[in-house]
Amino acid sequence: MAIRVSICFLFFVFALSFTQIFADESAETKEFVLTLDHSNFSDTITKHNFIVVEFYAPWCGHCKNLAPEYEKAASILSSHDPPIALAKVDANEEKNKDLASQYDVKGFPTIKILRNGGKNIQDYKGPRQADGIADYLKKQSGPASSEIKSADDASALIGENKIAIVGIFPKFSGEEFDNFIAVAEKLRSEYDFGHTLDAKHLPRGESSVSGPAVRLFKPFDELFVNSQDFHVEALEKFVEESSSPLVTVFNNDPSNHPYVVKFFNSPHAKAMLFVNFTAEGVESLKSKYREAAALYQKEGISFLVGDVEASQNAFQYFGLQEDQVPLIIIQQNDGKKFLKPHLEAEHISTWLKEYKDGKVAPHVKSEPIPESNNEPVKVVVGKSLQDIVFNSGKNVLLEFYAPWCGHCKQLAPILEEVAISYQSDADIIIAKLDATANDVPSETFEVQGYPTLYFRSASGKLAQYDGGRAKEDIIEFIEKSRDKPAQQEKVKEQSEEKPAQQEQGKDEL
Repeated sequence: MAIRVSICFLFFVFALSFTQIFADESAETKEFVLTLDHSNFSDTITKHNFIVVEFYAPWCGHCKNLAPEYEKAASILSSHDPPIALAKVDANEEKNKDLASQYDVKGFPTIKILRNGGKNIQDYKGPRQADGIADYLKKQSGPASSEIKSADDASALIGENKIAIVGIFPKFSGEEFDNFIAVAEKLRSEYDFGHTLDAKHLPRGESSVSGPAVRLFKPFDELFVNSQDFHVEALEKFVEESSSPLVTVFNNDPSNHPYVVKFFNSPHAKAMLFVNFTAEGVESLKSKYREAAALYQKEGISFLVGDVEASQNAFQYFGLQEDQVPLIIIQQNDGKKFLKPHLEAEHISTWLKEYKDGKVAPHVKSEPIPESNNEPVKVVVGKSLQDIVFNSGKNVLLEFYAPWCGHCKQLAPILEEVAISYQSDADIIIAKLDATANDVPSETFEVQGYPTLYFRSASGKLAQYDGGRAKEDIIEFIEKSRDKPAQQEKVKEQSEEKPAQQEQGKDEL
C-alpha cells in the first residue's frame, strides 16, 4: 500500500510555522459568503463561470481562523468586475459528506476553485489573509497567462522568490501558443504564466530568442531554464521537474514552504539529510550531498536537507535522536525507511549506491522491547511485531493506538477485560502497539485512525475488526475468527513437515 503524504502530514511532521491568521470578526461581511449544502450546491455551481468553495468543519481551529479573512475577502471580491463568488460547505454534516468525498476533501479547510460551471476543478494554493486571497483570486479569474510588453511587466510577473513561466513567441497563435495556454490553464493555481513577443523584456536568458520557446524563472539553482518542446505532456513535465530545487531546504524560512510541500508530494523516494546548520564543517557535508543529489536525481530520489532546530517533529515522527546527527534517512512510498546515522561527507555517495543496490537493511522505528510483558494486554513494539503477531503460532488481537486518543483510552479497560477472560487460554493473545512510536507495516495493516484493531489467526488469516466496542462483541468476534486447538496443531505439523521435506530434497541432490 503506497504511502500518501498529505499537507496535513507535512504540518505535523515538520511543524511548518508560517503566518498565523488573525482578523476581526465582522458581522457585516458574513452575508457575502454563500452557504451551500447538498440541496443547492449543483444549481449554484452551474450558474458560475468562476466560484471558490471552502469545505470546512465547525470544530476545526484552522477553519475558525480562516473564517473572518474569507468573509472579508468575499466582501472585497463582491465589488470586482465581474464579481467573484466565495462559498462554503459544512463538510462535517452527514448530508454533505458525499459532496466532500466527490471533491476529495481529506482535511480542513479544503478550498477548491471551480471553473466553467464546475467542469474544471483546481486546488486553491494562495494566501489565507483577506487581501492576499482577494489579489490571488483576481489573478485566477483573469487570463491564465498575461502578456509582457515591457521590462516593468516582466518585473511584475517574475519575482525574486517565486517561479514564473514565460512563453516567447513570434506571434500569439498556432499550435505552440495554444498548447502553452492550455498548460497555463491547467497549472495556473500553482504558477504564474506570461507570454511575450520580445525576449529583451525578460531579466535573464538570451534576449535575441524569437521563439517559440518557454523560459522558466526560479529563485534557486541555475535561476532559469529553457525548453522548446511544446507537446502538452512534455511541457507539463518540464514545468513540474524544473520547479523543484535539486536539494530542497527545510529551515525556519517560510519562503521554502512551497518547495517542501512539492518535495513531499513528489512520487519519488525521499532522501532527507538532517544536520545542524551552524555546526563546523556543515558546508562541506551539504556540498557533498548536493553532488550526490545531482548523480541520483534521475533515479527516482528527491533530496532535502533539514536543520535540526526546525526538524524536531520530524525526529519524533521517524524515531530519530539528535546524537545521531549528521544523519540521512530515506523514506520510500511503500513506507520502508533506510537510515545512516553519524554520516561523514565522503560516505554519502557510497551509502546511496549501497541503498540503490539493495544492500542497506530497512530501518524500523521501535520502542525498546519490554523487559517484562506480564500484563493481560501484551505490549508489542516494532522490533517484536514479527515474533508476537506473525511467528508465535497464536491467535492475536492487536490494537493500534495513540497515547493521546480519547477513544483508545475508553477502549483500554474493555480490552483488559477481554484479555483477562483469555488468561487461561494459551492460544489467544490480546496485544497493543503504540502506532505513533513504532512503525506499522503498511503493506499488511491499513491504519488510518485510532484505535484500529486487527485479528490474526494462528493459521495466518488476517481481518480488521470493526464491530462493537463492548467486551461481549469483541469476544464473540474472536471466537468466530480463531483457529481451534485442533486446527492449530495441524498448522504446526505442516510447518514442521516443510523443513524435513526440504532437508530430504537436499539429500537427493
